[in-house]
Amino acid sequence: MGDEIRVRIASDADTVTARQAGRDAALRLGFSRTDATFIATAISEIARNITVHAGEGEITVAGFSEEGRKGLVVIASDEGPGIHDVPAVLRDDYYSEFGLGMGLWGAKRLMDEIEVSSEPGKGTTVTMKKWMGFDEVGSMLGGE
Repeated sequence: MGDEIRVRIASDADTVTARQAGRDAALRLGFSRTDATFIATAISEIARNITVHAGEGEITVAGFSEEGRKGLVVIASDEGPGIHDVPAVLRDDYYSEFGLGMGLWGAKRLMDEIEVSSEPGKGTTVTMKKWMGFDEVGSMLGGE
C-alpha cells in the first residue's frame, strides 16, 4: 500500500469515513472480504470510543511488513481523559456506562494484535494489527 490514510475523528460521519478507508485499504492489500470487514468493524469500535470519550482524535491506517509478513496497522489516538484501567477495558466482561462497552475488547477479538497506551488526563493511543494469511487463532493458513 505504501501510503498511510489519516482520518480526523470528531463525529459519527467521520467514523463511517474511517471504517470505509480501512476496509478499502485492506482489500487493496489483498485481505479477504471477511478480514476487511473485521478491520472495518474494529475501526468503528475504536472511532466510537474517540467520539464518546475524547470528543475528537485521529485514525491512521497503513499497510506494513515485518519479518517477511504483511499486514495492516490501525493507529487511533486522542488527547482525551485517558483510561484509568487498561486491562479492565480489554476484558470481555467490561461494560461502559456509555454504551455496550465492546469498544476495545471487541476490537481485540477482531484484530490479531492490540496495544493500548494511555495516560489519564493526556489521552490514549490504540495500535491494532491484522496479519495476512493468519486465521483467527493466529496460525499460518496453509502452513505446517
